[in-house]
Amino acid sequence: MLDQTKIDALRHTKVATQNLLINGKHLPSSDGGTLDIVSPLDGRLLTQVAAGTKEDTERAISSARAAFNDGRWRNMPAAARKKIMLKWADLIEAEALELAVLGVRDNGTEIGMAFKAECGSAATTLRFYAESIDKIYGEIAPTSPDVLGLIHKEAIGVVAAIIPWNFPLMIGAWKLGPALATGNSVVIKPSETASLSLIRMCELAHEAGLPEGVLNIVTGEGNVVGETLSHSMDVDVLVFTGSGATGRRLLQASAASNMKRCYLELGGKSANVVFADTKNLKQAAAVSAAGIFRNSGQVCVAGSRLIVERSIHNEFTEELAKCAAAMKIGDPLDVNTQSGAVNNERQLQMNLDFVETAQAEGGNLYQGGKQILKETGGYYMEPTIVTGVEANHTLAQKEVFGPVLAVTAFDTEDEAVALANCTELGLAGGVWTSDLSRAHRFTRAMKTGVVHVNTYGGADLTVPMGGVKQSGNGHDKSLHALDKYMDLKTAWIKL
Repeated sequence: MLDQTKIDALRHTKVATQNLLINGKHLPSSDGGTLDIVSPLDGRLLTQVAAGTKEDTERAISSARAAFNDGRWRNMPAAARKKIMLKWADLIEAEALELAVLGVRDNGTEIGMAFKAECGSAATTLRFYAESIDKIYGEIAPTSPDVLGLIHKEAIGVVAAIIPWNFPLMIGAWKLGPALATGNSVVIKPSETASLSLIRMCELAHEAGLPEGVLNIVTGEGNVVGETLSHSMDVDVLVFTGSGATGRRLLQASAASNMKRCYLELGGKSANVVFADTKNLKQAAAVSAAGIFRNSGQVCVAGSRLIVERSIHNEFTEELAKCAAAMKIGDPLDVNTQSGAVNNERQLQMNLDFVETAQAEGGNLYQGGKQILKETGGYYMEPTIVTGVEANHTLAQKEVFGPVLAVTAFDTEDEAVALANCTELGLAGGVWTSDLSRAHRFTRAMKTGVVHVNTYGGADLTVPMGGVKQSGNGHDKSLHALDKYMDLKTAWIKL
């Protein structure tokens, strides 16, 4: 159980200006530039981070390339690499509360979720991939007796990872775990509005014994650091979680440079479909409310579209609204808080603009829709429910990334499938029903990478996470994620 006294003791700890981490050394930006880090909890300056330049980013790439080329990590015995990654996970776990509080002050996630989904998840992820290191084998092909066909699995080279602000440790570990387990070197760029906990996690990697240059971190603006990484001729793989607009720019940069592999997770507009035969509507409503309103809706797989059978539309919407109204919204460092702050002021205004647009297009503001707790100086928003949302409305088509739920009624299963698939995105979705056959039909019919049945969220590391359509390509999590960071090499040997 989290200790409120310990959390409060960490709440006001001064955070020093954070430098870049290149070749194992903490460095200011080459031009001395910094970015202000404003806490979403109270709108106050928390600290500053180095604003990496193009020169800094190129230096980090060169550091990663040198580390890869001389084999200081990829040629290390598998057991030794495994030991370092397991120790890294142990250090994260030992410092979990400090990391969680630092991350909450930076990005606004409620402490209960941050402790589990950030620090706990990161440590678990690194252990998962550490255990895979000495279990990755090549193959022997079935050939004629006079030929030996070998299939080698090799590290690719330099990986650039661009990480979002909602779950920097969890998503950072999803990239770093398999990239490092397979022997690559990495340059990681955190979000401008959530760098602090990820910087510390990377420092812990070096404390665990990761060789210098294998993991480098460059903070700064996306149009400088991200552009340099994506256009680099010396980055072999680019992994990114974020917006579709940025994903397109990264693909264009890849084509314009060395055609580096790009694996993009570009968000979702996930449909949560509830049929009238759902066994426990109250439980479904409670889970569905958490599935959109926890972390202020700042979750890529959030069930942001509720598609509910018309015969239970009013009953279910009312029950979900009760669950939302009962949630404690506010100070993310209060252990009783169930949904914290919106990450930044710009995102808060975008959320509010979506609500205005939804009403202008004919949606009904059922609940919420306003900024709250203005007196704190922070960025907080009520859980918001808009009913009467049609398939062509903006709120049904575009990702909000905030605590805003679009509700649409349906009459038939075919109509529900059509509504679930009516967007250009396809990351996740859910279906609630007591009919096993319908659950299987719907799972096949939904054009998404993840389908939840009679639940929403909670899939662990044993299964992949990724989307279809314009939600991107490639998968995080599971052993399948390793494939993104390895080359296959054939050796055809005449005996």
